[in-house]
Amino acid sequence: MGGKYRITGDKYPRMRRPRHRRKLVLAGVSAVVALGLAGWGTLQLIDVFTGGDKKATAADHKRECPTAKPAPPPKALPKPAGIKVNVYNATPRGGLAKAAADELKKRGFTIGKVGNAPAAYDKKVPGPGVLLGAPTAANGTFPVLGTQLPGTVQKTDARKSGDIDLILGTKFKAFSTPQAAAAALTALSKPAAAPPSC
Repeated sequence: MGGKYRITGDKYPRMRRPRHRRKLVLAGVSAVVALGLAGWGTLQLIDVFTGGDKKATAADHKRECPTAKPAPPPKALPKPAGIKVNVYNATPRGGLAKAAADELKKRGFTIGKVGNAPAAYDKKVPGPGVLLGAPTAANGTFPVLGTQLPGTVQKTDARKSGDIDLILGTKFKAFSTPQAAAAALTALSKPAAAPPSC
């Protein structure tokens, strides 16, 4: 062709699609993530089939399974006849302290004072009762008397004598049955179970 439509020069327009940079970046990121997951999965499989870190496993096993200790010998608990109990009523119900003292006497306990609770406890005991005694009572006499009335709160004071105060609270209804109290006392005298061996 000639004239004004003649093509001159050595440069021609390039006919290609525009580049999509987003697709290229997304493809690159996807490839990196896929390679990372594949590598992590391979390491996990290697650990499964080779047993992993044997030192760490042994250390974990030692932490989970401590050496079993022999059970301590049973504690020598005092007999009910050797426990002197003062029974006090901290409720508005009349005659409650005497009735409770009579019941404890039938069960073999030695009864001391019987009457209304001191002002510090009068109508201020919301539970079944409070056991009050010397600090040494926590190791023997408190648990034995506690088998007769579950749910009691144990408190100590500065007394030197071996007697215990049983202060009856507003939730007191009755003592445990003799059978339940005897079973609880038997459980107290048994040694604690040794932890299972690994």
